[in-house]
Amino acid sequence: ARYVDYESPGGNGPMRGYLVTPTQESGTRGAVLVVHENRGLNPYVKDVARRVAVEGFIALAPDALAPLGGYPGNDDDGKVMQRTLDRDKIHVDMHNGARFLLAHEGCNGRLGVTGFCFGGEVSNRLAVTLGDALQAAAPFYGRPPDLDRVGEIRAQLVVHYAEDDPRVNEHKDAYEAALQAANVDYAMHLYPGTRHGFHNNSTPRYDHDAATLAWQRTIELFRATLIPAGS
Repeated sequence: ARYVDYESPGGNGPMRGYLVTPTQESGTRGAVLVVHENRGLNPYVKDVARRVAVEGFIALAPDALAPLGGYPGNDDDGKVMQRTLDRDKIHVDMHNGARFLLAHEGCNGRLGVTGFCFGGEVSNRLAVTLGDALQAAAPFYGRPPDLDRVGEIRAQLVVHYAEDDPRVNEHKDAYEAALQAANVDYAMHLYPGTRHGFHNNSTPRYDHDAATLAWQRTIELFRATLIPAGS
């Protein structure tokens, strides 16, 4: 694991991300962008990036707060900092992170994305804006993209929702209808008894069983889409 810098034209400024590669460096492999919540690149999301690499993929977790000096060391201050940034430009910063990852010498040209809360929204939007460049997206409890653009999605989706999450879930049915109308390859899961943020094991909302199952489904998606047949 190491930090890398990348330029982000049209975004909030020069970016920094946490890049994690598998210890076995032979050959090329699929890559996954890991997008944090609305508080910057905290230890939980860095750990998620390491989990992705343990599964054999290259992982990059950008820090939206990089133009402000980076994650401040606690989530409360990080949340305040992120609110000062232009939200649309953060999406550009993450889009540029995906392009940076695709250009990594160890990447086999296949890309996935996962993200949480705000990062789930980013994952949904990247499924639209990256088009054919993205093979898989696994958003966790994120708002949908512009429904009029769902037909631009070419990636396979596995979409995770908490049961008790009214602000996000109010868009769920319309998003699913749009996915069906556009013939997008998707699966949508609602986890009973969970609250928004159930995958985050650093908070009281963490639900071990639901988080384990959602992560298993996420990794199965990446294995199915980011590893070439016969590898």
